[in-house]
Amino acid sequence: MRERVDILLREIAALVTMDQGAVPRAGGEAQALGRIDDGAIAIRGDRIAGVGSTDEICRRYEATPDRVISLPGSTVLPGFIDPHTHVLFAGSRDHEFSMRLEGRSYMEIAAMGGGILSSVKAFRDASDDKILSQTRARLDQMLSHGVTTIEAKSGYGLDSRHEIRALKLLDILDEEHPIDILTTLLGAHDIPPDYRDRRESYVREIVDEMIPAAASQTRVRFCDVFCEKGVFTPQEARTILETGRRHGLTPRLHADEFAPSGASELAGEIRAVSADHLMEASDEGLAALKRAGTIAILLPATTFSMGSRRYAPAGKISSLGIPIALATDCNPGSSMTTNLPLVLTLAVLEMKMSVAEALTAVTVNAAHSLGLAGEVGRLAPGLLADLQVLPASNPAAIVYHLGGLAPSRVMKRGRWVIEGTRLASAGKTRNT
Repeated sequence: MRERVDILLREIAALVTMDQGAVPRAGGEAQALGRIDDGAIAIRGDRIAGVGSTDEICRRYEATPDRVISLPGSTVLPGFIDPHTHVLFAGSRDHEFSMRLEGRSYMEIAAMGGGILSSVKAFRDASDDKILSQTRARLDQMLSHGVTTIEAKSGYGLDSRHEIRALKLLDILDEEHPIDILTTLLGAHDIPPDYRDRRESYVREIVDEMIPAAASQTRVRFCDVFCEKGVFTPQEARTILETGRRHGLTPRLHADEFAPSGASELAGEIRAVSADHLMEASDEGLAALKRAGTIAILLPATTFSMGSRRYAPAGKISSLGIPIALATDCNPGSSMTTNLPLVLTLAVLEMKMSVAEALTAVTVNAAHSLGLAGEVGRLAPGLLADLQVLPASNPAAIVYHLGGLAPSRVMKRGRWVIEGTRLASAGKTRNT
């Protein structure tokens, strides 16, 4: 007697399971795709019931004829995970992009009143409805690229009231949008102008007011700091992140983006779950990440968007045994993209990662960086049925098409949320 399931996908040309265990992978281990030719997946409710060859799965499972879908010529992958975004913001900084084209640096633009502080003003001035509407559109774009889970930061409030407001808006979006959103408090994104001459007072506000309020009033999971020369020092970052940990927030860290700052060393010392950017990380900092088991989240679209050639040293990081995740860094200033497949292309072409390493970075390793290794990032029995169907039989097509190969279908929690070019379902279901 075959088991009844809700959906049966069969005759998949290339079923890429990424299923080599729920551990982060580096080096040679990151090359394994867990590929099954002529594969099949059985789905019951919001979970995967079985994965294997079409012959094997069809012997074990059955579904009503209208829920059996044959996918010859297609690749099925786990839903992608974008583990570093600033997707919640208001307005645009396209004028700053023009300034960069004219030769102005990021730091010069910030000194002229642009940069993060420009987005802070736009966020504070915008209504909740405006921010939600603009962010929903970006989330829809992410979903259309096969992204089913993201991390999203606050950081454009820079005071307790507006940072909590940002996290609450993200909680609203998480409830209503198909994409699962895990939130991060980034109150330490910059020093507000009125605190420039008393920066220690702003650190105290983050520690004494912002973190306790965020932990008690929102579903925030992580705490992050922009640890960089001219922004927050390693000692300030340590104080903030250790306070966050005492309130149940897992530490993450913007580290060594523009210059070696000691941030990677700090991330290792406090065993942060991730250190992000790392274009200028020192050898000592990378060694600290290796000892701590910290994930390196690399953001090549930021380097590309800034007109730089200084990409994070992915080959060196991987050779040290440090697992790599990739993310869009979606934000209004330095990386205005929602296209994670384009990030994969940049990782392969500019950082010389293999296609398999890049796919590992936005599935298994990204899931691990968010504490979701037992839920998403692989196609395996018991995990959430988060997957995408690509109209190509070679998984490398997603890199080959330079960010332009959209999935023909996207499934989130066992439900089709993208079919063809349309958003099939706007709401969220959480089966229990």
